[in-house]
Amino acid sequence: MDARLNLFGNPVAAKFLGHIVSAGKAVSSSTLPAATQELVKIRASQINGCGFCTDMHTKDAAQAGETSTRLNLVAAWREATVFTDAERAALELTEQGTRIADAAGGVSDEAWANAAKHHDEEQLAALVSLIALINAFNRMNVIVQQPAGDYQPGQFG
Repeated sequence: MDARLNLFGNPVAAKFLGHIVSAGKAVSSSTLPAATQELVKIRASQINGCGFCTDMHTKDAAQAGETSTRLNLVAAWREATVFTDAERAALELTEQGTRIADAAGGVSDEAWANAAKHHDEEQLAALVSLIALINAFNRMNVIVQQPAGDYQPGQFG
């Protein structure tokens, strides 16, 4: 399976990707825990059906020491006992922020208040930025049908 467009070889797409990767460095260097960042990227990618990003972020998380139990339960985080309250709040914000078109009110006040209870202002800013960022990556990859499965941890790092 080949992608409809080579995002890495096309000058416009590559330049755009370079800018959003650079923007992501503000998030990765924030105080938002790295494990939470990966969980957010995985959950948004699952919701959006982005196999490329789901493959990448599950492999990167595993390489960073994330357990297979937690990785296997990201999609069922509400019923899983392996996530902290802060991670659960981040996952709820991720789901609502990713499914904006599905909910007339966007992100609920309850989801925001729960996230704010567990994350300081810097972490909230990082969460909001990360949710927007991973959704942009997901949309690009889904639109061009970027193949999944061949990613090697750290390949783009």
